[in-house]
Parts: sequence; C-alpha cells; structure tokens
Amino acid sequence: MKRRLARETAFQTIFQIDVGKNSPEEALTQRLQQVLLGESEKDFCRRLVKGTLENLQEIDKKIQQYVVDWKIERMPSVDRNLLRMAIFEMMYCEDIPNKVAINEAIELAKIFGSEESAKFINGVLDRLLKELGE
Repeated sequence: MKRRLARETAFQTIFQIDVGKNSPEEALTQRLQQVLLGESEKDFCRRLVKGTLENLQEIDKKIQQYVVDWKIERMPSVDRNLLRMAIFEMMYCEDIPNKVAINEAIELAKIFGSEESAKFINGVLDRLLKELGE
C-alpha cells in the first residue's frame, strides 16, 4: 500500500513537471513534503521520477512505437505520464515484476484518467510486454 502511494506521488510529480514545466527537484521536494512516506518509499518515488525523466527520450520512442495515429504530445497528459512511468519500470527496474508495473499503471489510470485511460494504457503496455518476451 505504501508503494502504491509512492507510485502515485511519483506520477503526480512527473505530471506536474510535464504539464506545469516545474523543475524536477522543486516538484519532487514539494510532493514529498505533502505526503506521508517512509524513507524507503521516498527513495522509491525519487527513483521513479528521476529514472523516468533521465530516460524520457527512449521511453517516448517506445510509446510512439506502440500508439498508432497518435502524437505523444497530443495524448492526454495523464495517459502519457502513466505510460512513461510504467515503461520506465518495465524496461529499467529489474526488481519490479512487469505485471506489477502494468497493474499499478492501470489502477492509477482508473483514479486519474478518463474512462478510456485504463484500457488504452493496458493495450500499450501489453504490446511492450510481448516485445519483452513475457
């Protein structure tokens, strides 16, 4: 449960950086002050935010590969940033099972996204899962 809150906080931070054009450090510091997380959850949150941002170009290429007739910048911000974070987890975090990353992204999409978000995100991440050989 604490990890879900850390993931949610990471997503909100990435979203804020993307949409609000806030600096990553400022956005992360603000978000972490607003939520009750232990040190390991805060570290996990930082890892998700920094890792997603550091690998953004590669991650966006992956998204573009799987979405037909969509430009990534025209995609709903919630969907785009949930995909970014989940793809970071799937491609760069060997300690996180891919199915967990997918399920968590879908659950966050149900909370923050539109009615179609969860289905859309599941479809994109499922294609990546197949490419990764799972």
